[in-house]
Amino acid sequence: MDEFIKQITAGSATSTGFGIWETLAALVLSFVLCLIVAYFYRQTHRGLSYSVSFVHAMIILGVTVSVIMLIIGSNIARAFTLVGALSIIRFRNPVKDSRDVAFIFLVMAIGMAVGTGFYLTALLFTIVICAIVYFLSRFQIGATMSREVLLKLLAPGSLDYHAAFGDIFFRQLRDHALLSVETVEGGAVELIYSVEFKPGVDEAAFLSELRAVTGGRKVALLTGQENIDV
Repeated sequence: MDEFIKQITAGSATSTGFGIWETLAALVLSFVLCLIVAYFYRQTHRGLSYSVSFVHAMIILGVTVSVIMLIIGSNIARAFTLVGALSIIRFRNPVKDSRDVAFIFLVMAIGMAVGTGFYLTALLFTIVICAIVYFLSRFQIGATMSREVLLKLLAPGSLDYHAAFGDIFFRQLRDHALLSVETVEGGAVELIYSVEFKPGVDEAAFLSELRAVTGGRKVALLTGQENIDV
């Protein structure tokens, strides 16, 4: 029993290459750092594709990678065994946002750094990358200045919509493009436009003008594709 306790407290470095305190430190540090990353991910996320399960998966992945790196250590045989074991796993859950992929690699890098004993590197990397994420989100780096929205309306089948809406679009819109035309029940036509308003345009008045042309049929504005994740 005494020998067993000595092996635990000493870390049994001769057989495993790492001890219980090193393992505990890797687990706690990787968890804390991945938790910080998850917090900044939540604070800077845009769109409707936010998933709590994805946030939990990031944290679990970072901690798991740190343990994997501890187990592998400098043992080549273990590394090849791990590759063989992971090769049979098939991931069928698609990642909708490329930004989410970047965060997956981010927590993996943190887990690798912690698992290989580069604690200071992992800490500095977490601080710097979280600052970069906040900076990109706060100042909208790469975002376009224009705001395009989708215009969806129903028009009578006999209406020449190109001529009927031309004057309204010229006065109220900076740019517009017809995306789809579809015939619906009752002989009506469903039109979807991508539109960009001129500065100072009253959107409610714009919809009222269109509704008057379409005979009171439904007219709606939807957010543009660049402003939403579905």
